[in-house]
Amino acid sequence: QGTIHPFRKTHRSIFGKLLQEFRLVASDRRSWRILLFGALNLLCTGCLLMWCSSTNSMALTAYTYLTIFDLFSLITCLISSWVTMKKPSQLYSFGFERLEVLSVFASTVLVQLGALFILKESVERFMEQPEVHTGRLLVGTFVALFFNLLTLLSVRNKPFAYVSEAASSSWLQEHVADLSRSLCGIIPGLSSVLLPRMNPFVLINMAGALSLCITYMLIEINNYNAVDTASAVAIALMTFGTMYPMSVYSGKVLLQVSTLDGVLEVRNEHFWTVGFGSLAGSAHVRIRRDANEQLVLAHVTNRLLPLVSTLTVQIFKDDWTRPLLSGALPSSNPSSFTSSSVPPGAVEGYAGLSSSFSSSSVPAHLTSAGGDLDPLTSTPSKLTSPPPEFSFNTPGRNVQPVVLPAPPHHAHRPYAGLGLNYGPSPYTGMLSQGLARPGAGLQGELGTAAAGQNSAAGYFKYLKET
Repeated sequence: QGTIHPFRKTHRSIFGKLLQEFRLVASDRRSWRILLFGALNLLCTGCLLMWCSSTNSMALTAYTYLTIFDLFSLITCLISSWVTMKKPSQLYSFGFERLEVLSVFASTVLVQLGALFILKESVERFMEQPEVHTGRLLVGTFVALFFNLLTLLSVRNKPFAYVSEAASSSWLQEHVADLSRSLCGIIPGLSSVLLPRMNPFVLINMAGALSLCITYMLIEINNYNAVDTASAVAIALMTFGTMYPMSVYSGKVLLQVSTLDGVLEVRNEHFWTVGFGSLAGSAHVRIRRDANEQLVLAHVTNRLLPLVSTLTVQIFKDDWTRPLLSGALPSSNPSSFTSSSVPPGAVEGYAGLSSSFSSSSVPAHLTSAGGDLDPLTSTPSKLTSPPPEFSFNTPGRNVQPVVLPAPPHHAHRPYAGLGLNYGPSPYTGMLSQGLARPGAGLQGELGTAAAGQNSAAGYFKYLKET
């Protein structure tokens, strides 16, 4: 017998769920342009693949993979549009923005795998170079270039635009940037287009088309078919070098890895408003022991200065101290209990509590000014820190311990005629002196707070006899 459900949920297949979400995306008119370019992309990719087969050109095949990458980017646009429509659910409380990162990562990795396939086929072609037909080679080059640029400039791809700006520059961008600086020194008007760095997708399409044009001319003039294979290798390497920084950046986001090398922790951050639109703040940054302090400081400042105009950053290196407990806590001396009626196990256990946790046995460098032990971390501790947010009423530093009342003086105590010195109540003594404080177990409050050797011996004898 199970739970009675008055309204049964309809179980849909995966295809039905995908169709429902596709209808949700198609209901937005902004997605119609993406769907239109997706249909044109499929048509253009099919024509290019047929021309690759007829021309027997490996370079044109490598360039066609960029058109397939445009199809992946259009799918990413659809996912981004779907994410903006979906609201967070109980299962995905942070929304579905993670799918954008996953889509960018998958697209870049698949294109890199295609580039590796081109490299493998090119190595085989170097052994036995076939003849390349140039009838539709130049036509396919310009068709692919026109459609790729039209897709990049007509459809706004928010995820790839962000990743291309946030990721590090590729080696192709670096070389073109060096040439652009020299060219902009002669023609300053080109600085708005070429500097600081070109769009990586536009750059790889232009470079691939230029490589195919050179291939066409060399085959037509000298009948040099091996240049087609060399051009395919060049396009594959440029594609791999362009997509690699983006896949690394999106992979770090998926793995939750810090993008600042050497930074371990940021703490004691304080930010406040100085005026209209101006912020000030300070933060402590803990870095690795082998990290460069000046380099990390420059990276952190470069990330925060666009948001905080007045910024103070304190850098300190990680320096973990792991003191040996054997050196900090000397061995106990159970022979201090002289009563012969006390069991040996009880004497050893109580002596270990009374002597090994004495305040004099803790080294001075592990205690703070207030007498409490500092936590074993290298980060600076705040002496006046507020109580923790969740304490669950547990006796600790910020919650006063519960002290049980002592029994009255006229209470009946057995075996009073034997001359046993009971002293104060053992539970009252232990609780009032900090035994029930979990955070103060190593703070030397057990041995000095005991009821004394005679009272302890009498108490254990009483337990044994009763």
